[in-house]
Amino acid sequence: FPFFSKLSDIELGGLMDKAFNSLKVLCKAMNYIACLALTMMLALIVIDVLLRAANHPFVGTFEIVSLLMGVVIGFGIPQGSLDRGHVYMEFLVEKFSKQNKNLMNTLTRILCLFLFLCIGYNMINIGARFHASGEVSPTIKLPFYPLAYSVAVCCFVECCVFISDIVRIWRGEYE
Repeated sequence: FPFFSKLSDIELGGLMDKAFNSLKVLCKAMNYIACLALTMMLALIVIDVLLRAANHPFVGTFEIVSLLMGVVIGFGIPQGSLDRGHVYMEFLVEKFSKQNKNLMNTLTRILCLFLFLCIGYNMINIGARFHASGEVSPTIKLPFYPLAYSVAVCCFVECCVFISDIVRIWRGEYE
C-alpha cells in the first residue's frame, strides 16, 4: 500500500500507540458505564426489598435488573480483556518457546476475534428484529433493541482489543 510505504516505522508505531491509548480510554469509559449499571442494580434491588417489606414493591425490578445485567456484561468485557483479567491456561503455554507462545496467543486472539465478530453481527440482527417488531419488556414497556445494539458495539470494541493484542504480541509488548 502506498500510504504505508511512506510512513516510517517510528510514525507507524506512534499511530499504533495513539490508537491503543484511545482504545484504553474507550474501554475505561465503557467499564465506568458497566460499574454505574451494577451500582444501579444494587440500589434498585435494595430499594425493592425495602419497599416489599412495606408491601409496596417496585414495579419492573426484574426487567430493569435483567436489562442492566446485559449492560454490565457487555460494557465490562473489553476492559476485562484489556486488563487480561480472564482465566488463563498458563501451565500449558509456559513450556513453549517465545515464538510458539506468540503463535498460540495470536491464534487464540484470532479465534476470539472471529467469535466476537459473529456475536456482534448477530446482536445487530437481533436489535433490528426487536426494533422492527417493537418488542418491549412486559411490565414497564422498555424497548429491547437499544440493549442489543449497545452489546453489538461492545463486541466490536472487544474485537479491537483482540487486534491490539495481536499487534502488541508481535511488537514484543505483550507479556
